[in-house]
Amino acid sequence: MPSKKLWVDLDTGVDDAQALMLALVEPDVEILGISCVHGNTPLQNVLQNTLRVLKVCGRLDIPVYKGCQRPLLSPKQHASDYHGKDGLGDVPDPDPPSLDLLQKEKAVPAMIKAIKNNPGEVTLVATAPLTNLAVAVQLDPSIPKKLKALFLMGGNVDSRGNTTVCGEFNFVADTEAAYVVLERYTCPTYIAAWEFSCRSSLPWSFCDQWLGQCTDKAQFMKQITAFSRSTAQSEDYETTQSTAGKGFNSCDCYAMAAALDESLMLENEEVVVSVELEGAHTRGMMVVDYMGLLKKKHKAFVMKKFDLEKFQGMLMKSLQ
Repeated sequence: MPSKKLWVDLDTGVDDAQALMLALVEPDVEILGISCVHGNTPLQNVLQNTLRVLKVCGRLDIPVYKGCQRPLLSPKQHASDYHGKDGLGDVPDPDPPSLDLLQKEKAVPAMIKAIKNNPGEVTLVATAPLTNLAVAVQLDPSIPKKLKALFLMGGNVDSRGNTTVCGEFNFVADTEAAYVVLERYTCPTYIAAWEFSCRSSLPWSFCDQWLGQCTDKAQFMKQITAFSRSTAQSEDYETTQSTAGKGFNSCDCYAMAAALDESLMLENEEVVVSVELEGAHTRGMMVVDYMGLLKKKHKAFVMKKFDLEKFQGMLMKSLQ
């Protein structure tokens, strides 16, 4: 019997696909459901991309749900074309899985039901704008107490943005939702922030080894990664994103890997966090309150140091 139950909330671009594939190969993990949300690409693409990943992995049995297609209040925006216009490197799929495979039930009610039916057992992994999570806690304020833990990729700790001057994409794409989640999800919360993932980048030589495995999954990943890799290794990108251009950085994989194996987190910092809702340059920035001025009891665990050797082993296994 699976010993770990996950619910995954994503906006399937390339790094979400990589994160999802980490979980799909773990025999002791049961993915109760996948909720899709706007983000890297419009929701319709996210739905199609998620099914494509599951098909490559032979796991179309996992239920996929249609979630929110726009932010709570913010203007809708997508992550430029970093992952290609379709989110998966604009690689054609000659035989795409049918959207008829999607569940009829909407994502948020399905997420709430899964958490309530498995109290204290579900780990929620969120690698996207947090709209679905914010709507869920508005509809049922009890769900944070019923979660085992929340792992999310998002926010930033050093005010280094990747979308605005001070803002990371997932928090900028739905700032109000990020604020709600950090305020109201009082379960153990672990955050893989933008700068942490940059500092934990892997060598491009590892990426070559990882994608060079002789499997259908590795071939698929090599194809969909080509566009974003070319961008990441370009001179212009290395200049504007100096912390990110030094190696292979699959942001979402850090949150997922930590959820699958907490021993990867060699060092965390327990601190009060919030989100800045205003400011021309600071809206969407994660606020890290070292002084205790926010008067919040709940603290989050912000990842600081990762077991990169074990992480690489998990990535290799995911494409075998």
